[in-house]
Amino acid sequence: MPLLPLTLPNSRSISYFYTMKKILKWMGISLVLLLFVLAIILYQRYGGGVEYGYVPSEPFLGKEQLYEFFSYEEPIGNVAATPDTAHTRIFFTIHPESRPEGYKLCEIVDGKAVPYPSADQSIYITPLGLFADRQNRLWVIDHGNHGFSGARLLAFNLATDELALEYTFSGDVAEKGSFFNDLSVTPDGKYVFIADVSFFGKQPSLVVFDVEKQQARSLLDGHKSVTNQGYVPVTPTKKMRFLGGLVDLMPGIDGLDVDPTGAYVYYAAMSHDSLYRVPVAACTDFSKTPESIAAMVEAVSQKPLSDGIRVGPDGWVYITDVEHQSVEWVDPAVGGKPKALIQDSRIRWADGLSFGGDGYCYLADSAIPDQMLRSKRHIHKMAPYFIFRWKF
Repeated sequence: MPLLPLTLPNSRSISYFYTMKKILKWMGISLVLLLFVLAIILYQRYGGGVEYGYVPSEPFLGKEQLYEFFSYEEPIGNVAATPDTAHTRIFFTIHPESRPEGYKLCEIVDGKAVPYPSADQSIYITPLGLFADRQNRLWVIDHGNHGFSGARLLAFNLATDELALEYTFSGDVAEKGSFFNDLSVTPDGKYVFIADVSFFGKQPSLVVFDVEKQQARSLLDGHKSVTNQGYVPVTPTKKMRFLGGLVDLMPGIDGLDVDPTGAYVYYAAMSHDSLYRVPVAACTDFSKTPESIAAMVEAVSQKPLSDGIRVGPDGWVYITDVEHQSVEWVDPAVGGKPKALIQDSRIRWADGLSFGGDGYCYLADSAIPDQMLRSKRHIHKMAPYFIFRWKF
């Protein structure tokens, strides 16, 4: 059998081969450099957190006084108990960061979760914060995928369970990257205060909404009282650090509440060592300049790394401690370091608080370490998730 002639590559094909090899090499180097630069930018913007080192006092109440009121298969977002004493209704959101598979907002009826206001929940995008006011309305803040789908405020008439108000915030109030998280309503029902954590946008602020005039504005933008101090929470199960140490959970203003007299709105950044307040009358006067309102901010007390805040019927400020599985309280007339009210290892992340007309304070345990940037498999594995309560 005759041998086939051996064909050698010509100079053009050899040149092409080496050129492509060089191109691929430089593309790989460029990609590595790009990823390195992006990692540096990510770390500079969201990383570098330090531990707080806060040590709480001994709790005032015993663990036997904290009850598991309700359990659910998906992580709890926030909780709201109505103030009526005859028939207190309890509502809760499923935390949007857990990517809910079912309903997004429910009412607890006879121990079971019932979708609210109905099984058709297309009205919601990412509802989180809840508040039941004295005017028999349930207020819901929907951050709209961190502002990218439009942040909205909803109110339901609890006498009819019908939508009474729907307001979409303008882009200058709820910019892309915002995170409208918690809310509170003045006792007269005329104004709503909202905490814009703005974790991604890094522009935390206190937002006030005039119910009658249907207008809103952002206050305290960039003020030291609403920005983080670089503390990263450390829980018994996880240091809140992600993406190989590039990103730390260090939110700005998170919890807030208007006191029962309507005089002050109390608020705090999670990653901050102090609780603050500012006069409601000043914030709701839209003729006042943001600078003049910022000058009225007062430091009230020290605090743990916190999430939810509620002012109780006694006028004391109740603050959740996300690191120590506890709730603390402080008399704003005295200030100083808060006292531990209750502590329990069952609490994974003490989140929102709500005082109900039935004499109980409800605590949403959002279990952030077990749901934030976690797989659905992990979230299901760590179920159930709880709402706790105690008698006040």
